[in-house]
Amino acid sequence: MTESRPPAALTIAGSDSGGGAGIQADLKTFAAHRVHGLSAIAALTAQHTRGVTAVNVPPVAFLRAQLDACFDDFDIRAVKLGMLATAEVIGVVAAALQAHRPAAVIVDPVMVATSGAKLLEDSALQAMRTQLLPLAHVLTPNLPEAELLLGRAIADAAAMRRAAQDLLALGARAVFLKGGHLPGSADVVDLYCDQDGLAETSHPRLSLEAHGTGCTLASAIAARRAQGMPMREACLAASDYVHAALRAGYRPGRSEIAVLDHFGAAPGA
Repeated sequence: MTESRPPAALTIAGSDSGGGAGIQADLKTFAAHRVHGLSAIAALTAQHTRGVTAVNVPPVAFLRAQLDACFDDFDIRAVKLGMLATAEVIGVVAAALQAHRPAAVIVDPVMVATSGAKLLEDSALQAMRTQLLPLAHVLTPNLPEAELLLGRAIADAAAMRRAAQDLLALGARAVFLKGGHLPGSADVVDLYCDQDGLAETSHPRLSLEAHGTGCTLASAIAARRAQGMPMREACLAASDYVHAALRAGYRPGRSEIAVLDHFGAAPGA
């Protein structure tokens, strides 16, 4: 048994009872990257591949207790934020991050589920802009989330590049803007932006509808940052990982929604 503590990554997100997204996808991703995974549950969902049927937000005092317990005992190298449903939850998470100052914070601004279910209260959007984005080492929105954060439509590749730069101006140190919702292209282009400029990565568009891709991407970035990979390289490698996990995806429920094969896409698998 090794004497040194292994690097750990912490997910602060919602639980998906269907196992395809949220905390469950995050922990699978951490394990696939051989990083010790920690979790603080910020929301509970009753969910399957066909949708979200109920959401429960635990008391914020218990959320803070989970966070303090994790930081007290583990060598946390990266933190991934997912579903934070209310302004009060966002405030507690932001206060904990300011107190503990983790080296890498990956913010996946979860707002709407694949099924269309709303996962963020209206009052929480401004709290996300003002309290979380300034703490983010990288922000990982999809296009609908970026449109909500910026208050405007993103209709084409040029608008996507402008959006990445405008999101950066909101306070995050880097932005990884996911292009899967941009129509009219045979390839999916993801765009990385920081103070040093832009970088793109692209993959062939797959003919399937999937669940948990955003959670998995942000968690893969967190895992690679926990292992010491620079942010730009971590984001581009995480995009490759998600594409491989999608290619190997499967349909565990009665719907046509696929979930990712986290371990089949694991580095070195």
